[in-house]
Amino acid sequence: MHRVIRTQDLSDDHAQYFIYQTLRALKALHSADVIHRDLKPSNLLLNANCDLKVCDFGLARSVRTAEPSGTETGFMTEYVATRWYRAPEIMLTFKQYTKAIDVWSVGCILAEMLSGKPLFPGRDYHHQLTLILDVLGTPTLDEFYAITTRRSRDYIRALPFRKRRPFAQLFPNASALAVDFLTKTLTFDPKKRITVEDALCHPYLEAYVMIPMMSPLPLLWTPTFSSLIVAQGRH
Repeated sequence: MHRVIRTQDLSDDHAQYFIYQTLRALKALHSADVIHRDLKPSNLLLNANCDLKVCDFGLARSVRTAEPSGTETGFMTEYVATRWYRAPEIMLTFKQYTKAIDVWSVGCILAEMLSGKPLFPGRDYHHQLTLILDVLGTPTLDEFYAITTRRSRDYIRALPFRKRRPFAQLFPNASALAVDFLTKTLTFDPKKRITVEDALCHPYLEAYVMIPMMSPLPLLWTPTFSSLIVAQGRH
């Protein structure tokens, strides 16, 4: 996918189909309580028929993974997801992060398909947050207090106020449905971010809504066992 985005303009039909297949793969993973944690264009494989598969599960983890003490520090690590596609809650150390981090990555990938370039190409941790806030604006009070570490809250408080930049202005050639999909996937608060299941039913993907969904995968993960899961967007 990375090479395709870099070498040609994708039609909206292509973007819809690729995002739909990515979400199908995520639905399979999330149904087994597994988070990919490293979704990006180079981890989406395409063939000449536009069939898509998700690859590279080196950072995938179960949401049930826990330390013997009962904490989840072994799972809730900051160094997940390539920086440009990394959800803000990972960097700001919310109490925990969830399947919503994969949804954020999907939004970043769609934005890149629509424009041909990464939406948040941060050079480092601080620059990444700056780019995100330049688009989403300063967090609301509810979003601010969802950040659990004082250091992160102090960092956000010290930043100048930023107004939100509408996605319709950032992507003037995108359809209204594509803009709405971006808005719902790239929501700062992970609790308010659209789920994979709801994203699959979004009007932007209406052409594919009638395709039967796969059955949920069984829960294969245990706190002491991890293995490679292969999920594909089309069965």
